[in-house]
Amino acid sequence: MQVEKFYYDNKIVKMFAYATILWGVVGMLAGLLAAIQIYLPGANFNLAPTTFGRVRPVHTNAVIFAFVGNGIFMGVYYSLQRLCKARMFSDALSKFHFWGWQLIIVSAAVTLLAGYTTGKEYAELEWPIDIAIAVVWVVFGINMFGTIIKRRESHLYVAIWFYIATWVTVAMLHIVNSFEIPFSAFKSYSWYAGVQDALVQWWYGHNAVAFFLTTPYLGLMYYFLPKAANRPVYSYRLSIVHFWALIFIYIWAGPHHLLYTALPDWAQSLGVVFSVMLIAPSWGGMLNGLFTLRGAWDKVREDPVLKFMVVAITCYGMATFEGPMLSLKSVNAISHFTDWTIAHVHVGALGWNGFLTFSVLYWIIPKIFNTTLYSKKLASTHFWIGTIGIVLYAVPLYWAGFTQAMMWKNFTDDGTLKFQFLETVTNIIPMYITRSAGGALYLVGVFVMVYNLWKTVASGSLVANEEAEAAPLAKITETHGKEHWHRWIEKRPVQMLVFSLIAVAIGGVLELVPTFLVKSNVPTIASVKPYTPLELQGRDIYVREGCYTCHSQMIRPFRDEVARYGEYSKAGEFVYDHPFQWGSKRTGPDLAREGGKYPDSWHYNHMLDPRSMSPGSIMPNYPWLFKNDLNTEITPAKIRAMQTLGVPYEKGYDEVANKDLNKQAKAIAGRLQNDEQIKKLAAVSDEIDLKNIDKKEIVALIAYLQRIGTDIKGEHKQVAELK
Repeated sequence: MQVEKFYYDNKIVKMFAYATILWGVVGMLAGLLAAIQIYLPGANFNLAPTTFGRVRPVHTNAVIFAFVGNGIFMGVYYSLQRLCKARMFSDALSKFHFWGWQLIIVSAAVTLLAGYTTGKEYAELEWPIDIAIAVVWVVFGINMFGTIIKRRESHLYVAIWFYIATWVTVAMLHIVNSFEIPFSAFKSYSWYAGVQDALVQWWYGHNAVAFFLTTPYLGLMYYFLPKAANRPVYSYRLSIVHFWALIFIYIWAGPHHLLYTALPDWAQSLGVVFSVMLIAPSWGGMLNGLFTLRGAWDKVREDPVLKFMVVAITCYGMATFEGPMLSLKSVNAISHFTDWTIAHVHVGALGWNGFLTFSVLYWIIPKIFNTTLYSKKLASTHFWIGTIGIVLYAVPLYWAGFTQAMMWKNFTDDGTLKFQFLETVTNIIPMYITRSAGGALYLVGVFVMVYNLWKTVASGSLVANEEAEAAPLAKITETHGKEHWHRWIEKRPVQMLVFSLIAVAIGGVLELVPTFLVKSNVPTIASVKPYTPLELQGRDIYVREGCYTCHSQMIRPFRDEVARYGEYSKAGEFVYDHPFQWGSKRTGPDLAREGGKYPDSWHYNHMLDPRSMSPGSIMPNYPWLFKNDLNTEITPAKIRAMQTLGVPYEKGYDEVANKDLNKQAKAIAGRLQNDEQIKKLAAVSDEIDLKNIDKKEIVALIAYLQRIGTDIKGEHKQVAELK
């Protein structure tokens, strides 16, 4: 049989490997800083770019899209060439993909720290970067499918199924969730509002976990685990069931992030049912991975690569069992908004994604540099340091989550809440400190790996173009005997792409479309009015500072929440919220009924120095809000964008909006200027300029905070002022 010589491109694999290591360190350092800021307000440094509300999305985006993203591409570019027995379709596209992705990462970090955010978790990047992501993702897809089409291997191995499903689903999720209307060069409003925005966001958010943090890594597991163990995958049939069941069921589960919220009950119930069903395919994949090691456990004890893989797959199994359990309403009533969810997420992130990435790095680097790993002992040391770090990270957060839930729901014998919210925060600070110690230990392990791999690279030489040979595809298409039915689709990558898209689109369409088309899903409330121009400006500042990372705006229909915060939230309250601000974690109290609870001066002092109003608070100071002038030049553009989105401002209101803005700002400023405590502070502080306070950002933020939740209490106070 005639064979062809060709060369694998290892240079692009090396580039993605180096980027994975670099961004892993950066992302984890940002995470460690955020973990410290949770209990040490001084670690915010009184600077806008370094506050928790901006650092936290930098951490999540760096770990998800920079560390894990580059890890995916590293593994795909290495394994796909060998599974297809072909060099990547285009070296130029490979390089464009690499540098385009790194530019996106840098742009994301810069813009997030500068306060440019959409306010939607895991999708915070603004519209120009969203477009760049789509372009680079399409380039990646062209390069991947070009390689598959020119392959010299007839069947598509199971890992490639997961790569294809990842590509098509992430594209769908990103495009649908990123519909937004720009009103400036770097800012936009979500096309969706309130309930619809929440459903689209968590349809995206949950499935970003599914199809960016899970399915591509399952593809890597199916390739690198058998390679490292030198054993075939345990069950081909189980692989088929695992793949198709997983991608079909996963897409439905997003609403379990919105249980007991204003989301329609039918959507919540769908999310619960499909989340519970997810246990079967998820554990099918886990067992397929672990059973692949049957008879190889002696090798596991000796090989650090396999050690990392075993713990990674085990963490995948733990997380994919716990996730469906957390979607049960009785459990979710306890866990939601607490640190239990943070613990759950990090078991997957640190264990599944982190450890599997480390194992792939330890496998690939010696291969492409034609050498052996510098030190297996150091790799094993990294394994144990990392494992202990995960335990020290997760266990205190589980403890903190249970403690939060129990304290929030605790009543005295006479029927009043037993604990103030701040008590539930200060009580778990020791758990936060321990968590940060676990994170620091995990990071130490990463630095051990960096040293080990650096020494490995130094001992070898990159095989940039690795020689290989194989028969052309046309020469190996002959089959013998009866063929498994699934082989038909494995030979046809385009059909695999189409069927995968259909499988993932069904759930999305059946969940999203009724919520948009059936009006009864979001009943309107006559008293709910659009934000005034000043409140709209203040809301954008609230989003910019990442307040949603610590505060929710969603009161669930529980006795303790109604007693603590006020009347439970209703779908019609949020029809003008672009984006929604329901939040997912309560480090601070819920703000859904914040309007009118405190005088303007309380909010003024609280933003200047939170501990002056709430002793023991862990909230950062926001001194720049008292110095920055409010940008009123952008007000007309914001009003026009909102009108395009259906917010019923009068025609031509954009031209007079600033007049109303200034009137409301002067009213708030007047109340602040007459407050005796603020006068005393102004007399001894150069930072407080009471004379021009009506032009500062703090006034806009106060206007928004005083508005939240007032619509269903009766007449809107600020609108009354303008009348």
